Amino acid sequence: MTTVADPRAELKQVPAGEPLLRVRGLCKYFPIRGKGILGKVVATVRAVDDMNFDLHPGETLGLVGESGSGKTTAARCILRALTPTAGDVYFRQTDGVSVNLAKLPERSLKALRPHMQMIFQDPFSSLNPRMTVGDIVAEPLVIHRMGSRADREERVVDILRKVGLKAEHRIRYPHAFSGGQRQRIGIARALIMKPSLVVADEAVSALDVSVQAQVLNLLKDLQEEFKLTYLFVAHNLDVVRHFCDRVAVLYAGRLVELAPSAEIFANPKHPYTKALLSAVPWPDPDVRMKFDVPGEIADPSRLPPGCAFHPRCPDCFAPCKVTRPALSLLPGTRRQVACHLHSPSSPIFP
Repeated sequence: MTTVADPRAELKQVPAGEPLLRVRGLCKYFPIRGKGILGKVVATVRAVDDMNFDLHPGETLGLVGESGSGKTTAARCILRALTPTAGDVYFRQTDGVSVNLAKLPERSLKALRPHMQMIFQDPFSSLNPRMTVGDIVAEPLVIHRMGSRADREERVVDILRKVGLKAEHRIRYPHAFSGGQRQRIGIARALIMKPSLVVADEAVSALDVSVQAQVLNLLKDLQEEFKLTYLFVAHNLDVVRHFCDRVAVLYAGRLVELAPSAEIFANPKHPYTKALLSAVPWPDPDVRMKFDVPGEIADPSRLPPGCAFHPRCPDCFAPCKVTRPALSLLPGTRRQVACHLHSPSSPIFP
């Protein structure tokens, strides 16, 4: 995989080589059952529909979209917190051997859990209020029977210090901490097992803006130190712009654009991506936000034919209403777009 220079110094280039994670045809459907004893399936919610992407070691991939677009469901399917309906999720282990998480039996997943961890959105509800911070952070070590009690305590103290907390904090309970400190506890719990893949599900959305910056800087520092790979689920595009190497845009469970962060913010191709970026607030009172797309996000239980975005798209033309566009690579770029406006087979393709 070739790399291009990123104009923003704070972002690294995407590493070349074998991906750490390969997602192919990932689908997650939820049946809607009618009333009555039999509970016949009357509809299906297509929360994630045919998702494909690669994630390389050391990379940060942002997964963005409106609420209800399927971001969190996709993340949970990748970690097998939810069992996918279809598709494959290939995860490369430390020995170089890839395993298909989507097809792996439940009993075989435990051995892989230390290598894949999650940072949750709400830093309070994700922490057990009846456990001390030390017990919360050490719990993964206990579950996987790693080290003696003294070894575990030493590792807990070490990771707490790395996330900006003190050793004496381990004897306190979650209610004694601020929101930013609680999220640091959640980060410590995720990193205590030294994973290679971390999924951050809206990890800073519940925090104040000043605290968000501190946590994001912490995540960057930890990524460098622990050689982490992030799948960063978010709806705050300004955060994604400065934190992620690449951005994947999700609409109604389908990927519509995937490109390096600098490119996607400088020159979005898909009409939905353009609409999302038009709603990003600017720190200028004379600049008014606009979201020129009418209507609501498509109902995943009743997706329209063709492109799911076509009822709201200002650039819609005949093929959009009939044929679903494939996520295809634009010639000479590292950008993938699912749009007939940019499909080589389209009669209006430049």
